[in-house]
Amino acid sequence: MLDVRRMQLLRAVVTSGSVTAAARNLGYTPSAVSQQMAALEKEAGIALLERTGRGVRPTEAGTLLTEYAAVIGRQLAEAETALADLRAGRTGRLAVQYFGTAGAALMAPAVAELRRQHPGVQVELKVAEAEEAVPEVRSGRADLALVVRTRERPPVDGIRFVHLLDDGYRAVLPRGHRLAAKRVLDLAELADEPWVGSERSGPCLDAVLDACGAAGFSPDVVVEGEDYATAQGFVAAGLGVSLVPGLGLGGRHPGVVVRRVRNPEPVRAIYAAVRESAAAPPALDGLLDALRSAAAEGTVSAST
Repeated sequence: MLDVRRMQLLRAVVTSGSVTAAARNLGYTPSAVSQQMAALEKEAGIALLERTGRGVRPTEAGTLLTEYAAVIGRQLAEAETALADLRAGRTGRLAVQYFGTAGAALMAPAVAELRRQHPGVQVELKVAEAEEAVPEVRSGRADLALVVRTRERPPVDGIRFVHLLDDGYRAVLPRGHRLAAKRVLDLAELADEPWVGSERSGPCLDAVLDACGAAGFSPDVVVEGEDYATAQGFVAAGLGVSLVPGLGLGGRHPGVVVRRVRNPEPVRAIYAAVRESAAAPPALDGLLDALRSAAAEGTVSAST
């Protein structure tokens, strides 16, 4: 096996024309350089240098190894540059999973910002629910997942949850509804109304049901909308009222009005799930920073 460092030393000797000059340029003693050249010739099994007066010149084998040493030197320099970019988070690959409304409101602007800051980072995106996404992060098949999670849920081994946003729900009413003239509603004012469901089973629905329970009632769901656009359509048709999170109101139906809710305000907490690992991709910090910025913008938008 040829020693790469000795090959680079051979290149220095050939380039400078003598062992003495190479030693002087590199800060070595001539005897140390000569010993390394002898060891390299032993590894190669063939003479690499021949004396010419006070200097040396490469044999055919020496020329061959010198050419390869030049190539290896360039490749090592490129590798060091690539590694420095990876350590700094300027390059790399991230596998990311997210859920619907978080994709439009959080993930899209965060990835766009990451690409502006670090165009060399590749992001692979996939839609997934929390029950699928968190195990993917834990196993290493994903680097980050956006999930909705209640603060009371127990920790997950190997997973760190980074809080991004508390996304408050808003009351969605048909235009002309008796409560539409009010700017802010107490949640209990909706207790006797027919309801249009906007959530599937899971932590988002739990946030709504827990808030209604705290207000002293259980909603009478007459229509299951299951997604925010469909729920707004049923509300606009006069079939009931609904609660929709702020980030889910990006496209409002013209036939509805949206009002803030209090006492209590239902809130779903959005987190980024990442591995508790020292070996996390360096680019992950850049994506988390971009998500925090997008979440701050989302908080402002949802409150207006």
